[in-house]
Amino acid sequence: MSAAARVLVVDDSPTMRGLITAVLRSDPEVDVIGQAGDALEARAAIKALNPDVVTLDIEMPNMNGLEFLEKIMTLRPMPVIMVSTMTHRGADATLAALEIGAFDCVGKPSPGEPHPFGDLAEKVKAAARSQRQYAKPGAQRAPAAPAVADFRVGRKIVAIGSSTGGVEALINVLQKFPANCPPTVITQHMPPTFTRSFAERLNRLCAPVVEEATDGARLAIGKIYLAPGGERHLRVANASAPHCRLTDGGPVNGHRPSVDVLFDSVAELAGRNAVGVILTGMGRDGAAGLLKMRHAGARTIGQNEKTCVVYGMPRVAHELGAVEQQFPLNAIGEEILKITAARKEGSE
Repeated sequence: MSAAARVLVVDDSPTMRGLITAVLRSDPEVDVIGQAGDALEARAAIKALNPDVVTLDIEMPNMNGLEFLEKIMTLRPMPVIMVSTMTHRGADATLAALEIGAFDCVGKPSPGEPHPFGDLAEKVKAAARSQRQYAKPGAQRAPAAPAVADFRVGRKIVAIGSSTGGVEALINVLQKFPANCPPTVITQHMPPTFTRSFAERLNRLCAPVVEEATDGARLAIGKIYLAPGGERHLRVANASAPHCRLTDGGPVNGHRPSVDVLFDSVAELAGRNAVGVILTGMGRDGAAGLLKMRHAGARTIGQNEKTCVVYGMPRVAHELGAVEQQFPLNAIGEEILKITAARKEGSE
């Protein structure tokens, strides 16, 4: 048995520190070695205790979590999981933290929530195991791609699935897309309220139009649709006029929205006229759906182990035979464009 993941819990609320500690200590493979109420206490605790992982509150006195995260990533890079309020403001700050280099995020629970912090312990263990090479803030941000003047889009639909590490990965991939990119649908595991902020952020950073998917939204060239977090799954439907469908249903592989649900629908709708891409993430969601896409004739791509924050979803997909070829993250955007470009002799 491997050593327990050693965690420092940082939050200005004693109640919240106690709740997070109790949730983590319920897992025998996690060891909470200390608590801190603000950035100054946390800095001293990191030096004294050398934790494997830090959970960090976004809103704290003296120095907020975002400012402290920048200092951690500059002076003592390590896995940090952000703990955020489930508000638009909290989502914006958390997304900024993920771009800086935070490992993942969790939302603070609502009063009376039966299972507060959900899979926090699993995220902590994955963070402790991660071989990610941390860099100074902003060092891994992909530059915005110039317009691809000669790109002629074909008839393929692109479907992308991602989870832990997906914020940075999606920014990297989508910034390579030109304004006339193929219609693209994405399921990224993310708490409710965060996906709208993420779509808005992607829309500012990328050449195509990026929006949170709505039920009935028609798939169009130059548009990217991000599954809303929380209560429904994103599917695509209607071969004659493809559009987004948001459907009810229980979690699949522990997730709602689920990558498998999206990939299954794309396999059925588009078959060989689709490209499936599975990026960094914990677990196995999307692997079976990507295999279904490949069996239907779609081209399939997986992120390679070296560039994943967590080589979970892509690993399972690769082992199932769902991945046609693996690429480093920086090459995936260009590869999608090669596959989806119209042939010289005419549109696909």
